[in-house]
Amino acid sequence: MFLDGDNWQAKFRDFQTEAWRLETLPQYLVSQEAEEFAAFKQGARFPGPYGGSWMDMVRTRNVGRVHIVRQPLSEYLRFEFERYYQHQAPAGEDIRILDLTDRPNPLPDDLGDFWMFDKSMVVLMHYQEDGTQISRELFEGDPAPFIEYQRVAVAESVPFLEYVKSA
Repeated sequence: MFLDGDNWQAKFRDFQTEAWRLETLPQYLVSQEAEEFAAFKQGARFPGPYGGSWMDMVRTRNVGRVHIVRQPLSEYLRFEFERYYQHQAPAGEDIRILDLTDRPNPLPDDLGDFWMFDKSMVVLMHYQEDGTQISRELFEGDPAPFIEYQRVAVAESVPFLEYVKSA
């Protein structure tokens, strides 16, 4: 089942205990970010603070992610860190970084992005090589492997704010 529109938004509205994401790409091409990303490349910075529905959700609900990165960080990752992560982490989103620059990947190399809701529903995120999203697909199988991927990713990563302090 492919998810978009209200079916996709409902996943964030209706989860009970946790929404969690694994991000594996160095760049995501998102049309809603195009203008701000272009401004970032020209030197604009984003001091925040920010409001909106996402920030309201991370302040009041259990939302987390692990982003797999390698140094040097892509321009997009530097943008994402400044525009989003530096504001969302202090607001309550559990953002963690798994830096594979000098170490092997503890997760399967072919594992792609996914969202997991309440450790029971997995949505596979499909992207083109350049980071353009193709689709979101409700995974119909057993979520147990994804629960294990989450456990490993969290155990092997560091909190975002700790990561940027040491970088």
